[in-house]
Amino acid sequence: MASTELIRIVSRSSPMALAQVERVRAELAALHPGIRTEVVPVTTSGDRWMGDLAKLGGKGAFTKEVDAALLAGEADLAVHCVKDVPADRPLPAGTVFAAFLKRDDVRDAVVHPEGRTLDELPPGARIGTSSVRRIAQLAVSHPDLVCVPMRGNANRRLEKLAAGEADALLLAVSGLERIDQRERISEILSVEAMCPPIGAGVLALQCREDDNETIAAVTGLGDADAWRETTAERMFLHVLQGHCNSPIAGYARAERDGRLSLRARVFTPDGKTVLDAHEWAGPLDPATLGTSVAVALLRQGARELIDTIPH
Repeated sequence: MASTELIRIVSRSSPMALAQVERVRAELAALHPGIRTEVVPVTTSGDRWMGDLAKLGGKGAFTKEVDAALLAGEADLAVHCVKDVPADRPLPAGTVFAAFLKRDDVRDAVVHPEGRTLDELPPGARIGTSSVRRIAQLAVSHPDLVCVPMRGNANRRLEKLAAGEADALLLAVSGLERIDQRERISEILSVEAMCPPIGAGVLALQCREDDNETIAAVTGLGDADAWRETTAERMFLHVLQGHCNSPIAGYARAERDGRLSLRARVFTPDGKTVLDAHEWAGPLDPATLGTSVAVALLRQGARELIDTIPH
């Protein structure tokens, strides 16, 4: 048990991010009733910018200000969606992941005002998404549908849907659950139909690496399976060195008997070329599994494919 009495949690100020923080606060209160928490909200450049994320340096646009607050000592703990934390470069020097919470649903969902599924949408229906991963896979499975760019947090996207800016949305099941909007889901897509992003459904707790008290306080919130799965996935992405315009997908799965597998895919933006790899860890540790799967895709030409995509 850490001796710290107050943990300041820095977070983006969107409803989704604040809901994620409340989960951490509740779990921390249950584990350490004597520790108080307070929220330090920040607005990131990724939240302010509604254009192409590549012009802001990719996913790091959602974490830069959060990292700065942590390193400046303005906060003690950051809560991140792992899928928003760049894996092609290390965490900012002086910080560390102290725990990965138990994983939520990794799948994508269709949201349609009348409850229609993708197969029930008419040709030309507009799907609101800016995810290159989703766009590439939809281009193959439903080429008659039209993807329209749509950024912003999930609440904002739901507002845009209601305003008629799209006919349907693709959103993460876990995100809709976190903002209590699961009833809006028309269809949940299987991981075979829509391979999820790296780090889907996992919340990470980040601390300063020299803050032993906070690390000791939050480590107990971690889930062993989430740690193994996320470590494999992030090492895969790190070795692959994909950029934010690279349609890359994949997920690791820890079985009840302790076995760990990782399935991953790299697409061309139009989805017509798909590189696929699936391996079991066996005696490999999670990071080595991630490396092995990345190497398997590099042998298939993933480097050349990624490098031909503008960013």
